[in-house]
Amino acid sequence: MTEMQVLRPPATVEAFRERLGEISHTLPKRLRQCAEYIASHTDRIAVSTVAELAAGAGVPPSALMRFCQIMGFSGFSEMQKLFREAYAPGFPDYSTRLKNLRDSGAGSPAALLAEFVEAGRMSLEGLAKTADAAALDAALAVLTEADTVHLIGYRRAFPVASYLAYAFEKMGVAAMLHGGVGKLEHRHALRPGDALLAITFAPYSEETIALAQEARARGLSVVAVTDRLTSPLARHGSAVLTVPEVDFGAFRSLSATLALAITLAVAVGAARGRG
Repeated sequence: MTEMQVLRPPATVEAFRERLGEISHTLPKRLRQCAEYIASHTDRIAVSTVAELAAGAGVPPSALMRFCQIMGFSGFSEMQKLFREAYAPGFPDYSTRLKNLRDSGAGSPAALLAEFVEAGRMSLEGLAKTADAAALDAALAVLTEADTVHLIGYRRAFPVASYLAYAFEKMGVAAMLHGGVGKLEHRHALRPGDALLAITFAPYSEETIALAQEARARGLSVVAVTDRLTSPLARHGSAVLTVPEVDFGAFRSLSATLALAITLAVAVGAARGRG
C-alpha cells in the first residue's frame, strides 16, 4: 500500500483500527506519530479539534490532516464524524423507527400519546434530579450581562433556540437567532460583550460547535446546553447545562430541554427587570 492509493473511508471504528494497524509501519515519521497517538487516544477523536490532536501527537496540524487523507477520509471532519456517530446513542432513521412502531402495534394515537407523555414525565423528573444549581447560576449571570444573546441550535435543537429567540424578544432582551437559513452565516455579528447560547445533542451539530468555538476564541462567554459533559460542545462552555431526554421508539422528545429553556428565559427576563 502506498500513500498515493485512493481508499474508501473506513465504515466502522473497528475497520478504522484494522486499517490503522495495516498502514502504520509504512508511514514516514510524522505520520507515524499521528498513527501512534490516534491508536492510543481514539476516544478523543470525537471531542477534540485538529489542533488539539496534532499537539498531542507532537506534529503540525497539516500532518494530521494528511494522516486523515491517507486513512481514506476527505479530511478531519469526515474522520471525526465516524467517531461521533459511533459513540453517540444509536438512533435508526425515521422510516425504520416508524416500521418498528407499526410492527409492535404501538402506533395508535392514544397509545402514542400515553407513551410520549410518560417519556416526557421521566425526562422532566430526570432534569429535576440532575440539574446543577451552580451551572444554572453561571448561565444566568452570562445571559443577564450580555449585550446581545446569540442563539444557535440546528436540527432537533432548532425549536428550542427558536423559542428562546421568541421569549427574549417579548421580554425586551436583545437576541439573535443563528438558523443557517439560505446557508447564511452570521458569525461576524458576534461582538465583544455578547454571549452565545448553543444547543446540540448527539449526533452533534458541527455548525453549532464551530460557532461556539469561534465565540470563545473571540473572548465571548458560551452557555452550552447539551446531553452530557463529554459532549464536544461542553469544552467550549463557560457554563454547561446537561439535559436528560427519555426516548420512546427511538423518538426523543424535547420536554426537559424546553423546560430548561423556559427557565432560562424567565430567569433572564426577571434579572434584567431588577437591573
